[in-house]
Amino acid sequence: MRYTIERYPTCWIDVWHLPGGQRVTVRPVLPQDAELEQAMVRALSPASRYQRFFAPIRELPQGWLERLTQIDYRHQHALIAETFSGDQALAVAEARYVVDASGRDCEFALVVADDWRHLGLARRLLQALMQAAAEAGLERMVGDVLATNQAMLSLARSAGFQIARHPDGGAQVVRVQRALSRTAQQSALPATAPAPSAPRAWAAT
Repeated sequence: MRYTIERYPTCWIDVWHLPGGQRVTVRPVLPQDAELEQAMVRALSPASRYQRFFAPIRELPQGWLERLTQIDYRHQHALIAETFSGDQALAVAEARYVVDASGRDCEFALVVADDWRHLGLARRLLQALMQAAAEAGLERMVGDVLATNQAMLSLARSAGFQIARHPDGGAQVVRVQRALSRTAQQSALPATAPAPSAPRAWAAT
């Protein structure tokens, strides 16, 4: 898989202080985060992994891992939240969107480690994704959510997303969608831009 990046978006690096006193560093994902991403996925409960990937996996296959960490920040955007135990980094959440073939909409996904939920991480990551997508000139954000994932559906509603039947017609997955603010300074990607594989999953907050 060939990886290229025009510019690493340092403007998205931040330190968040959480209600419980925890502190996390939030930054754009890099290829060298593959081990961090894999460790986070392995540490998720089976239910959380299924909610995120819609499959009963125990770890990420190599191809998936490459797609999740080799981000060009033009057709996709990804953020990772990490904390440190001594000098050991630990990923506790991540969020991303992928631009679709039209260059106007994007599909997003996010996951928070089981022990780091109910601290507002999912909400803040979703807000950051929406801001990044709007600044990139994108018009709409969508996400696919398991119909049983009430925590994520509640978060989506509170963030202004509408809940709709999935276009494939299945009952197990619903689609959340909302228009993005037209405050972006950049134009949308051209319709001819290649679209990477979309996230197609959410996990509970």
